Amino acid sequence: MIVQPDGVEVVATRADATGLERPPLLVVDAVEEHLRGLGFGDGALSWERIGEGHSNVTYAVAYAGRDLVLRRGPRPPHPPSTHDMAREARVQRVLGAAGVPVPVIVAECDDAAVLGVPFYVMERVDGDVITDAVPPALDDAEGRRGIGFAAVDALAALHAVPVDTGEVAALGRPDGYLARQVGRFAALWEVNSRRSFPAVAELAAWLGERMPETQRAAVVHGDFRIGNLMYAPGAPARVAAILDWEMATLGDPLADLGYFTATYARPGSVPTPLELTPVTRLDGFPETSELVARYAAQHPLDLSMLPWYEALAFFKAAVFCEALYTRWLDGQRPGDTFGPTLEAGVPRLLQAAQERAAALPPS
Repeated sequence: MIVQPDGVEVVATRADATGLERPPLLVVDAVEEHLRGLGFGDGALSWERIGEGHSNVTYAVAYAGRDLVLRRGPRPPHPPSTHDMAREARVQRVLGAAGVPVPVIVAECDDAAVLGVPFYVMERVDGDVITDAVPPALDDAEGRRGIGFAAVDALAALHAVPVDTGEVAALGRPDGYLARQVGRFAALWEVNSRRSFPAVAELAAWLGERMPETQRAAVVHGDFRIGNLMYAPGAPARVAAILDWEMATLGDPLADLGYFTATYARPGSVPTPLELTPVTRLDGFPETSELVARYAAQHPLDLSMLPWYEALAFFKAAVFCEALYTRWLDGQRPGDTFGPTLEAGVPRLLQAAQERAAALPPS
């Protein structure tokens, strides 16, 4: 039996995968066998695709009376060092021990015979990921404000984790973080695009010329936004878990703050592909300035260069989305409805980066 929700292949057995042109993303009996061998018990595995899935792929799975989440990378080929599931699992183990709210990792697998790529399994966290709807318990003025404030408080708490000792110190190299980000993403454009936009080279040069000096080192999530948070059931708003740690490292915490404010939609702003939680446009959600002030009250840093960090966020998103667009053009993302929107979406991201660059006073 082959099931194709939204054009994504899932097969019940290894035998069903035989002869398929594209390897399936989930092979049910292979995962059952793997979990059984780890001592999870016996039974039939049920599954449901969850999350946005523009990069890594996530399934809610139930097995032997346990509610779990399986996370794997996309089908190869992809650049080396990307979609590193073993590292992502390790980051969450280390940060969980440091008190950061993350899902509990219960299994890891690097045996290509199971799914063809490494994956890990974590306990499922009860709650809501907020994207295009507000949970009923939080759908009032107080609840909506609480959603925004709980998010920025979680970010500030993450950035308060000490990074100079223990296992956390081994998660990255903070020196030179911003320069590496600019250089890496500028280089990736040529690798992943068949289009040419003058704004790419112009923005890369501007980001390099106006690069701020990092004021302190912290754990950087790399994709911190409301859509990557699990909110606990009920009220008041409380972050039960921070999700999606693929890009986490040590670096400049204002890169996270700039990304968070760049993804935070407010009335009057032009939508971009980076806007993945449009409900924040509704009445009652805090203004961006309120969120920044709340962060600054917990980390008294100079935020005058925040537009630079927002421009970096839009620039990186443009490069990443261009890679998705090229994969879609190549037929590597069948059934994908997001890919075709990036024909216009990527130029809009570049425009947003230029607008934030223009918001920074001349040096």
